[in-house]
Amino acid sequence: MKFTCEKLQLLIALLTASRAAAAKSPVPLLEGLLLEAEEGSIRISGYDLKTGIVTTVPAEVSETGGIVLNARLFCEIIRKMPGQNVTISVSSGYVAKISSEMSVFEILGSPSSDYPELPSVDEQDSIEIEALLLKKMIAQTNFAVSDNESRPIHTGALFEISGGELTIVAVDGFRLALRKEPMENAEERRNLSFVVPGTALSEVEKVVSDGEGNAAVTLGSKYVMFSYGGTLIISRRLEGEFLDYKNSIPRDYKHSLIVDKNDLIEAVERVSLIISDKLKSPVRCLFRDGIAEINSVSALGKASDECAIEGDGEELEIGFNDKYLLDALKAAPADDIRLELSTSIAPCIITPVDGADNFMYMILPVRLKAYEG
Repeated sequence: MKFTCEKLQLLIALLTASRAAAAKSPVPLLEGLLLEAEEGSIRISGYDLKTGIVTTVPAEVSETGGIVLNARLFCEIIRKMPGQNVTISVSSGYVAKISSEMSVFEILGSPSSDYPELPSVDEQDSIEIEALLLKKMIAQTNFAVSDNESRPIHTGALFEISGGELTIVAVDGFRLALRKEPMENAEERRNLSFVVPGTALSEVEKVVSDGEGNAAVTLGSKYVMFSYGGTLIISRRLEGEFLDYKNSIPRDYKHSLIVDKNDLIEAVERVSLIISDKLKSPVRCLFRDGIAEINSVSALGKASDECAIEGDGEELEIGFNDKYLLDALKAAPADDIRLELSTSIAPCIITPVDGADNFMYMILPVRLKAYEG
């Protein structure tokens, strides 16, 4: 195996694929990257037995073949190499010689045949979506994916295609995030529903960072594949019964308050300065006529602020986890939002003011009495 390629292109491809390589594993090969030299390109794969990332980079290949190299070491060597081009050749003893200008490294690799085979996706259906839109929808929901492995199905986000729309839902038991967008030709498709691990969606969000063109989603019986540019992200589908979110969202509410999202974010961030992981305390929100009073108390002291609102909360006081509230506010794709509230123990619903239903966030409150006394 021998090839020459542009260093920067190779490094970008290596960093992309290495996100799927295991950081530490009892199987050393999973900490490596599989390099396969084909005619005119190098195929680079990372796989931790849960998520696989495959990407390609153009190269001048003089001898085809394959090898597995330690991801961390190989990335650092390429990063530090001088010059614009890098040449890599592999001897019969699986020693990779990496050279550029006057710099030369020789590192031991492993046979490509020993690398675990990435799963194939038996295509049952596929969709295309604008890459930038997919990236935004993931970013605006994935924060609410659960990290509690006791309910594995909720460690992923639900994708639903129905009625000409794509809906993504994430829930962790304390909050729910929902994003909905119309899709071209989606009304011609059969209804689809599948759950993708949040860790895989984080990688999809990073891969489509430039957001140009379309991304393809290929659905198989056990796996789902996202394709963008020259990169593939393959992940297992999560199986189980996802929360019946439609029946979990309150339909009736007593107060409907309109607020500038950024003003509320700034006020909550200020009173949250005296809250930390060690000094947990709720953010208390008292909704009056035209004003939301926001305060917090911890061992560090007290903080209070105000935010203008449209509407009368009739002295409703409700407490929130500051992180959960800020996550939802920052994710909301609108500057003016509506807060739908009923009681101090009922969920808070965040929706757009303009009447559109393209996003909805639900946050469960913190019982304030538990922190009094």
